[in-house]
Amino acid sequence: MTYAEAIKKRLLDICKERNITINKLATLSGINQSTLNSLMCGESQNPKLKTLHKIAIGLNMSLAELLDFPEMNETLFEDE
Repeated sequence: MTYAEAIKKRLLDICKERNITINKLATLSGINQSTLNSLMCGESQNPKLKTLHKIAIGLNMSLAELLDFPEMNETLFEDE
């Protein structure tokens, strides 16, 4: 698993829990749909901290909360 794959999984899980689409997440976060699509499709392998911060704010959570999940804390990433 790579960092980008872990972030993608986290975002998909949150969207599923909150019953929102990726499009809605982009709107809530104030980021371009294309930016989020690049992350979700694997085109962007290194999302910017600024982008992740905007996503966290859109989800009404802190960046720390967004990045605090088992895969991030317990995985040895391939791209380290």
